[in-house]
Formats: sequence, C-alpha cells, structure tokens
Amino acid sequence: MIELYRLSGCPYCAKVEDKLDELGLEYEQHNVMPFRFLRREVKKVSGQSGVPVLVDPEHDVSGMAESDDIVDYLERTYG
Repeated sequence: MIELYRLSGCPYCAKVEDKLDELGLEYEQHNVMPFRFLRREVKKVSGQSGVPVLVDPEHDVSGMAESDDIVDYLERTYG
C-alpha cells in the first residue's frame, strides 16, 4: 500500500493528496510533527525531514520527496 508522510495544513502535501484522490488510490497517511527536528520517521524513510514523502513498495519507491516529483510519478505510474 502507498504511504504518505504529511503535515496538516501543508499545501504541498495537499497537492499530493489531491492527486492520490483524483487517481482513486488508497493510501495510508502518516501525520508528522510540525517541527522538522522531531520528524525522525520521515528522515529514516527519505534521508531528509521535509514533507510530503511518498513510499510505494509495489514499485520500489522508498522515500520520494518533492510534491511535483511525487505528482509526476503518480500520474506516470497510475494515471
């Protein structure tokens, strides 16, 4: 299952969520802490602390960052 590390109120996260919803994809949300230094789980997955971060085990994506890259990936893979 696709996983999305996100922060409530983040417009970049909302952009990715909108694409996931548009494509009808089910995904698990991981709400992260607002302070970057507390985002250990995000750093473990992606090597950095920014969000959004996408994990898609079915296609060997283990920590894709940057909303534009994620949206492009979702469109190419599932669109």
